[in-house]
Amino acid sequence: MIETLLGGLLGGAFRLAPEVLKWFDRKGERSHELAMQDKALEFEKLRGAQRMAEIGSQAEAAWSTGAIETLRDAVRTQGDKTGVRWVDALSSSVRPVITYWFMALYCTAKLAVFAAAVTAGMGWDAAIVHAWTQADQALWAGVLNFWFLGRVFDRVRS
Repeated sequence: MIETLLGGLLGGAFRLAPEVLKWFDRKGERSHELAMQDKALEFEKLRGAQRMAEIGSQAEAAWSTGAIETLRDAVRTQGDKTGVRWVDALSSSVRPVITYWFMALYCTAKLAVFAAAVTAGMGWDAAIVHAWTQADQALWAGVLNFWFLGRVFDRVRS
């Protein structure tokens, strides 16, 4: 009797064992499939981000190229005459007027520093040294180089 009972139980267990193993296998497959789908989704996110960065870079490059073209056109046409005498005269006077205005303002400021130093009791020579700084020397050198070296380069180009 025990053998019959034991045989029935063992037969049932052996019949049930493949089903249990299949269930575990399907559970593992589902977990693996879910993990693979997560990896695929992560990969698609990375690829999408890379594509967006590429599109952004292309747009930025196109914008920069357009900006440079616009600037080049503006600089090239800046000296073109319009045909209206007073507009052309006003246009050609802008840079010299700004230069003269800046120099007058700069000289007035330096004269005020010099006058304040002399009024405070400083001697003329010390007041001049006090008013004329290394920054002034650098600015003056830049202005002279701009005006006089520019002419040399213009002669060389023509």
